[in-house]
Amino acid sequence: MTCSIADASMGPGFDLNGDHTRKKKGEFRLFALADPPAYTEKFSPPNFYQEVLKVAREKFTQEISFRSKDKDISLAKALLYVGAENEAFVAYNREMDACSLQNERRGASGASSSPKWDTIDDMPLDGKTISQWLEELDAIAKEVQAELVSRDIGCHLVEVLEAVNIVLFESRGFERSPVIVDSKCSYMHTVLSSGRGSAIMLSIIYIEVCRRLNLNIVGSRVGEEFLIWPQTGNPEELFKISSGRSLFGVVNGSCVADPRSKASDLNSDSLSGLDIATNRDIIGIALANLIRLHWKRASRTNHGLMLTSPLRRVNDTNDKFNKSDSSNVPLLRPRDLRLAIMASEKLLILQPHNWALRRDHGMMLYFYRDYEEAVQELSICMAFAPEEEAEVLEPFVEKLHLLRLESSWKSLGHKGRLTVS
Repeated sequence: MTCSIADASMGPGFDLNGDHTRKKKGEFRLFALADPPAYTEKFSPPNFYQEVLKVAREKFTQEISFRSKDKDISLAKALLYVGAENEAFVAYNREMDACSLQNERRGASGASSSPKWDTIDDMPLDGKTISQWLEELDAIAKEVQAELVSRDIGCHLVEVLEAVNIVLFESRGFERSPVIVDSKCSYMHTVLSSGRGSAIMLSIIYIEVCRRLNLNIVGSRVGEEFLIWPQTGNPEELFKISSGRSLFGVVNGSCVADPRSKASDLNSDSLSGLDIATNRDIIGIALANLIRLHWKRASRTNHGLMLTSPLRRVNDTNDKFNKSDSSNVPLLRPRDLRLAIMASEKLLILQPHNWALRRDHGMMLYFYRDYEEAVQELSICMAFAPEEEAEVLEPFVEKLHLLRLESSWKSLGHKGRLTVS
């Protein structure tokens, strides 16, 4: 079950790496909220979704709070709150569009309708509430227990893991999407609903199911991959060959035998020397994947554009960016860019002192044309960044100050551009 932070491909194997066919395929929607209600003076759906956005972020922050013990953090619950915030954002924008349309058709009338839920915990995510999706993970664990009973086998570690694989990848038909271009593959509730997901999301589901079986699965970054294995005081047993493969291979698939993978070089000695990823680390990997996914979708029409591209041009006196004209900022898809920013905000809660992450966050705000926030984030970044990086950021931040002033100037109805003598 290999997966890179960037969702590198996974080779064929018994678990997450095989080409499994889902037995029951059904249609699903990522944003399966209620149909847009008609508006009345007493009820405003946009305000409701704004409140959901706020509460989802608060609950996510509470779940991963640094006051909590890492072992008590629920990967599934934290990522379900990520999905709830995402859906509320999309629903909010959809409702605002509907509200604008109704304002254009002032003579239109419709029956009053309101959401059938009062809190985020009651809001359906692809047909189920957060509690019901957690219960779905409980149900999968019970199916594993039933598989063990039906085969009349004991609870040896290998047998338990193989039963997990049978339920997830044969009975349930979970499979990895080879190319992650659809955001449905990167959110917990839609992966549980559809059975198709990114490597990291399937890894998290694997970990969560095993935890419900009192089997602790740990993981670590190895090169561009993220490997998982059952925690044991005897690492040697993970690499003993039985029926042509090791226990480590049962969990991680054929990558352990792939000479292109650093996993092929691992043994019991090197495994014990790896840094075990915490729950916060794993959530961070999932969020980093969301940032990359939505940035890629947002910048689709600007081939080759990277977050740091403007930094490389800032010292070029011939570059049009130096004209301090906001019209020169590339136009990106606003919804996906905002979703990338939202994922970045949550990742910064986990890693507040990560200067590179804060730099990237500030650059996304620049592309979003939120120059005031971009200046603030990049100024904070300069305080943490190495000296050579701060020197690169300094002239760019000065340009952003001008863009911010120009934006304020135009918002007051002035024409023309500000210039610096």
